[in-house]
Amino acid sequence: MTLLHRFLLAVSVVALGIGRTHAADFVLASRSIAPAPIVVPKDAPPRTKQAAEELARCLEKMSGAKPQVLEGTPAEMPARAIWVGYQPAVKSAFPQVDFEFKHPEEILIVANDKHVVIAGRDRWIPGGRTVKDRNRKTFDVQHESGTANAVYTFLQGQLGVRWFWPGELGEDVVKSEEIKIAPMEYRYHPSIVGRSGVFHYSNQSDVGYGRSQDWTLHQRLMLDSFPMEGGHGFGDWWERYHETHPEIFALQPDGTRSGFPNPRTVKLCSSNPKVWELWLKQVEEELAKDPGQTLFNASPNDGWSSGHCVCKECSAWDHPDGEPRVFNWYKQNAQRPALSDRDVTFANTLAGLLEQKYPGKGYQVMMLSYGHSRPAPIAARPAKNVVIASVANFLGRTGLVDRGSTRGDTYRQQWDAWTKVTSELLWRPNTGSPAGWQQGLPDLSTQQTASDLKAVAAAGCKGIYIDGVWEHWATMGPQYYVMGQLVWNPSLDTAAVLEDYYRRAFGPAASHVRAYYEGIEKARMAFTAENLEAGVFDFPKLYTPELLRDSQTNLDAAKEAAKSSSEVYQRRVEFVQAGLTYTALILDNIRLMDGYWKKKDPAVAAKVLENWKEVERVIAEHPPAINAGPVRPITPRMVGLHPEYPDRAKKKKTAKKAVDDLDAN
Repeated sequence: MTLLHRFLLAVSVVALGIGRTHAADFVLASRSIAPAPIVVPKDAPPRTKQAAEELARCLEKMSGAKPQVLEGTPAEMPARAIWVGYQPAVKSAFPQVDFEFKHPEEILIVANDKHVVIAGRDRWIPGGRTVKDRNRKTFDVQHESGTANAVYTFLQGQLGVRWFWPGELGEDVVKSEEIKIAPMEYRYHPSIVGRSGVFHYSNQSDVGYGRSQDWTLHQRLMLDSFPMEGGHGFGDWWERYHETHPEIFALQPDGTRSGFPNPRTVKLCSSNPKVWELWLKQVEEELAKDPGQTLFNASPNDGWSSGHCVCKECSAWDHPDGEPRVFNWYKQNAQRPALSDRDVTFANTLAGLLEQKYPGKGYQVMMLSYGHSRPAPIAARPAKNVVIASVANFLGRTGLVDRGSTRGDTYRQQWDAWTKVTSELLWRPNTGSPAGWQQGLPDLSTQQTASDLKAVAAAGCKGIYIDGVWEHWATMGPQYYVMGQLVWNPSLDTAAVLEDYYRRAFGPAASHVRAYYEGIEKARMAFTAENLEAGVFDFPKLYTPELLRDSQTNLDAAKEAAKSSSEVYQRRVEFVQAGLTYTALILDNIRLMDGYWKKKDPAVAAKVLENWKEVERVIAEHPPAINAGPVRPITPRMVGLHPEYPDRAKKKKTAKKAVDDLDAN
C-alpha cells in the first residue's frame, strides 16, 4: 500500500470514526471468480454511465476480465456487485448506511464482503445545456457529478490507479491476479467546488489549446458544481446598447459617455437603474440557455485603469479612505479612491434584485476583485449571495507587488485582506511567466504552489480559476499533478503525493528524476526571488549551461537506472527527457536571437530555424510532453524567438501589452 493510499485511508477512517472489521474482503475479480458486475441506475446521468465504463475498463486492464455493466435494478439481488450510483436495492445490503447526501458533490464509497457502493450527489437537468468534448461527443452538462467523481476516487484510492499525465503512457494500472478490498466506509465532499477553471483549457468543452480533458476528468477537476468564469461581464454591451441606451455607459471627465477606451473595455455607469434592469435581462437569457446556472457575472470590463465613471452617484459609492489609485481617461489622469467599495455596492444591488426576482433559488453574483478593486473595501461588505473572485497573482510568487498599488501592497496581502471581509471567495490568479511558464519551460514552484493552494483552501476558497495553465507535461508534470490532487483534497500531504508520483511513475529511476525536477525548482525559486517580473531574454540567467548540464546528468542517471527494469519506466524517462531537450533548444534560441536583433547574421538565423525544426520533431514524437499550440513561434508568448517574427524592440512593446492584458484579466 502506497504512502498516499495509506494517507487517504487514514483520512476516511479518522474523520468518520470507523473501526476496522475482521469480515472477509470483497473480491471484485480473480482468476477463480468471475468479475462482479457493475450495476448502474437505468436513469443515471451521462457522466455516471461514462464513469462506470471507465471502471470496467480499468478492472479489465488489472485482471484480464471485463465486468458486465448492467443498467437498471436487477430482477434478483446479485450475490456480488459493484453499484455505481445509488438505487434503493442497495439499502438491503447496507441497512445501517446513510445514503442521503447533504453536501455539494458529496461522495460515498462503502463496501462489505459481497458488495461495494460507489455513489455521490448528482444534479442535472435532462435536456438542458450540452457540450461537445474533444472527440465531438455530446454530453448534457451536469451541475453536480458526485457519483462520477466517487468512481475516480475509488479507482485511485482503493484500486491504486494513477494518471500522472494525459495519454496511455501517463496511466499506471497495476495488474493483479486477485482484486479485493476490505470492508470500509469513506465519505467526503470537496471544499473547493469550483475546480474546472484550474486547467480551464481542458474543461468540459473543446476550447482550443486544451489536450488534457481525460486527465482533468480523472483528477476530479472537470466535473465540479461551481464553474466560474475567468473574465468580465459586459464585453458585448457597447455593441448591444450604445445606440439605444447610451446613458448606461460611464460618464467621462469631459462630460461624454464616449465608450473610452474601446468597445471591449468600455465601463458602465453602475449606479444607473437601467444597468440593473438590463443585467437582469441578461441573467434571464443565460438561464434560458442553461437552467442549472447559479452564478452570474457582474464584473467590470477589462482595462482596469481606464474609463471608469465619474458621475456623482457612482462616485458616492467610493469610500474616501480607499487606497489612492491612478485612473486614466482620454488625455488625462487623476488619483481617486480604489473602486472596491463601489464594485461591492454594485454587486450587492444586483444581488438583492436577483433574489427578489428568483427567491430561494440560491443564485449568486460574481464580482472580480482586480485592478483598482484589488484592495479590500473600507466599509462595504459583500452580501451573502455575492461571490468575490480575487485576481491575486501570487501563484508561485508570493512577494509579487500589485503594480497598481500606491502603497506597494503584494497580491497576497490583498487576498488576506479580502478573507477578513467575506467568506464567499474565489481565487483567480494570472500566472505571468516568471521563469518560462508560458514558453513551456520548467517554471516549477511545486512546493510554493502547494502551500498557496492549502492557504486559499484554509481561508474558505470556493473555487479556483488560473489564467492559464498551458499543459506542458514533460517540463511541469510533478507540479500539475500536485495541483490536481490538492485542489480536489487540500488536506493531502504534499510530500506523500510527490513520493507516490515519483515512485509509481519512474520506479528504479525515481530518485534521479526527482533530483532533476527539484534541482531546477531550487534554481527557479532563487531566480524569481530576485527577478519577479523577468522577461524572456532574462531566462538565460536562470537556465545556465551549468544548470542544463547538471539536469542532463540527473536524467542520464535515470536512464541508466531504468535500463534493467520495465520498458514503461524507460519510456517515461524519455518523456521527461523530451522536456529538457525542448528547454535546451528554446534557451539556445533565446541566446541566439538576443544577439540577432542587435546584428542580423544569416548564420544565426539558419541555426535558429534548425532548432525550431528540432523543437517540432521533439513535440511530435512525444505527445503530450509539450503542448504545441501555445508555443508556436507566431504566438505572443514566443515573439522575438524566430527570425521571421517581430524583433526584440517590438517584443518589448508586445510583452508589455501582454503583461497589461494578463494583469487586467
